[in-house]
Amino acid sequence: MDYDVIIIGAGPGGIYAAYELTKENNGLKVAVFEAGKRLEERICPIDGVNVKSCINCPSCSIMSGFGGAGAFSDGKYNITNDFGGTLHEYIGKDEAIRLMKYVDEINMSHGGEGTKLYSTANSSFKKLCRQNNLILLDASVRHLGTDINYVVLSNLYDELKDKVDFCFRTPVEHIKVIDGGYSVITAEGRFTCKKCIVSVGRSGSKWIEEVCHELGIPTESNRVDIGVRVELPAELFSHITDELYESKIVYKTEKFEDRVRTFCMNPRGSVVNENTNGIVTVNGHSYEDPEKQTNMTNFALLVSKHFSVPFKDSNGYGESIARLSNMLGGGVIVQRFGDLIRGRRTNYKRLADSFVVPTLKAEPGDLSLVLPKRILDGIIEMIYALDKIAPGTANDDTLLYGVEVKFYNMEVSVNERLETKYDGLYMIGDGSGVTHSLSHASASGVFVARDILRQL
Repeated sequence: MDYDVIIIGAGPGGIYAAYELTKENNGLKVAVFEAGKRLEERICPIDGVNVKSCINCPSCSIMSGFGGAGAFSDGKYNITNDFGGTLHEYIGKDEAIRLMKYVDEINMSHGGEGTKLYSTANSSFKKLCRQNNLILLDASVRHLGTDINYVVLSNLYDELKDKVDFCFRTPVEHIKVIDGGYSVITAEGRFTCKKCIVSVGRSGSKWIEEVCHELGIPTESNRVDIGVRVELPAELFSHITDELYESKIVYKTEKFEDRVRTFCMNPRGSVVNENTNGIVTVNGHSYEDPEKQTNMTNFALLVSKHFSVPFKDSNGYGESIARLSNMLGGGVIVQRFGDLIRGRRTNYKRLADSFVVPTLKAEPGDLSLVLPKRILDGIIEMIYALDKIAPGTANDDTLLYGVEVKFYNMEVSVNERLETKYDGLYMIGDGSGVTHSLSHASASGVFVARDILRQL
């Protein structure tokens, strides 16, 4: 075999698997194949001057490369089993929490020391939410910030680069089962290994479906989350973000009893574009460095949709809505909340007259022409519910960017070791459909690395 272990994908799952496999300098031959670029080469061309919107790069520097889609996120590691995936259903709740805490220790020893660990435990805010038909989920949250997250990733790469063969800009085309292991096929050649860890993240959703089809690995349709990113003055949510930083708040709508949740809250952050499989959607970043902070806070409001027979393509449903947004606005659309509830399009004049200045250059438009009525009704209900605990959320000038879509991979059939029906072929991280967060994906990488070490 060329390698003992090949890891496909250099996102959180792949990075922490590589770290755990090689930390004892045990002589294992490990390679990581990544479709994107090195961390320092990951530069989005959008500068707001020469390039003002997404130009559909062959490999999106925001979504792919060392660090995965989380490299330029605000570096929130949620230590909880209440959200972020179903890892605990495979490996146990206690083990999942232990591994997430272990990942936190690694981050602290690689540049994250001094960052704050927030917790919702014993927060009086829980009672306020309950009194207004909202539920605050339990979690401890380590906030690294986009800047410190970059430092941690850089330090991890510096430690790994002499122990692991990194192959950047080398997308894997196929995985073949061979005698005693696996063959990984790329445009650069064919490589063999005893064990193979697939950790391709959300951006690899289509590819992993093809691999599972080729190898006959069962999958189940997963959900898709569709919604908007809300941007408003930071002081409106400061009583929440100063104490909790990241608050996961769930609301059940009165009309349809759908669940709407807050996601990826970025105090004093910025709204950004991201490109998934050629589709431009919206996300948010924030920084630990006060000099890089803004006077705005943004967060997503998402509605989860699960589909039953005969429809199986949940990601295709989300993509069709995102493509409609791209068709109407040439990318991301922004709308004032006041315009939305009055049934009119936001235009440049109304946006210029707004008291809220957007942090992302987006096309003023009408989200009611993009989002299905049921989803939009749920989002509007949620905004009015949040207005009761954070007065000002439902102000006319609150900005809504659309669409935000969280694509989840088909949930791959794996056992309690996160192993497919083939011995030594593991599916981990967000690419497996099992995890949906930095902390869970990282923990899954450590878990399978330890399983491999016990065998090798």
